[in-house]
Amino acid sequence: MPENDKGDAMTVRISSSRDAIRRMRESMMNNAEHAALEFLESEHLKWSAVGAERSAAPVETVAELVGAGGKRIRPEFCISGYLAAGGDSGSDAVIAVAVALEFLHTCALIHDDVMDDSSWRRGVPTAHVRHAADHRTNQWQGESRRFGEGVAILAGDLALIYADDFMSEAGPVVAEAWAELRAELIIGQHLDLVAAARFTSDPSLSRIIARVKSGNYTISRPLVLGALTAGRADLQQIFLEYGQAIGEAFQLRDDLLDLISDTKILGKPARLDFEQHKMTLLLSLAIARDPEVAALVTTPDGSAERLRTTLLDSGICDEVETQISDLVATGTKVITDADLDPEWRDELIEMAHAVAYRDK
Repeated sequence: MPENDKGDAMTVRISSSRDAIRRMRESMMNNAEHAALEFLESEHLKWSAVGAERSAAPVETVAELVGAGGKRIRPEFCISGYLAAGGDSGSDAVIAVAVALEFLHTCALIHDDVMDDSSWRRGVPTAHVRHAADHRTNQWQGESRRFGEGVAILAGDLALIYADDFMSEAGPVVAEAWAELRAELIIGQHLDLVAAARFTSDPSLSRIIARVKSGNYTISRPLVLGALTAGRADLQQIFLEYGQAIGEAFQLRDDLLDLISDTKILGKPARLDFEQHKMTLLLSLAIARDPEVAALVTTPDGSAERLRTTLLDSGICDEVETQISDLVATGTKVITDADLDPEWRDELIEMAHAVAYRDK
């Protein structure tokens, strides 16, 4: 066979192998989604049968958010980590972990929307906004806002309970990693609130928040949970290093999209971080390099739109793009050197690019 033909044949085999693992992962993702929705339907039937009006409302709130879609990044990385570690595609264990991650994320989104007073999520009104509107429409007693927030908090708590339900049969090593993830997420959210309240530039703190609240929770921990479920504890450090780099790139892209994109594309309010004085990693970096940005941040009642315009003019977007590129290169190097099948090394590298260079 001529050399060119050999190269073409190799490319076809690699492509075919990549297609196969993607189909396998997609099938497992579909199984996880089906399991989540089927579980929510059974919960809705159970609590509707109580006989009290609106007894199933918290379940409905969880189901509406899960059913609204989303990127499903965490289940995807979990299943990818499991398969990359050699896990059996027919096992139900990793499906349960993937569902648990989606319910944990649902809890985080509902609570985050309350804390941020966000009005939109996945293209629909947020839970606390919908329940507050319901309260006003029915002309019930009390304050509509507090009612809406109260129901949303309970719905978020319920989603967390559901997440733990799906983790109930996990082995001790997986359960320990799960407990670490939950605590880390809450501490990260707390630090985010503190940083927003202080609103002082601290790139080191902003980077910790980006890693603890977003990066680890989105990429590192799901990958590790998948690998541990497959019995590959030896991959834990590799996946943590890869995930921390790609997770920070993910958060920087999130900050950048909040700056340059719009609500219709994002499916959630754009510019909300500026309006609420969130000390994002992007903003901390901009303050450190540009006195004009620093002056605006310390100006009482400063205009969010003026701050945004100044940031756009400052060149911070180019700097952030460079940092994202460097972080992706770091994560890629970790995976390139990892003891994984070549097709999974390539797939994880491509996944890194997908989350770091997404447009919404």
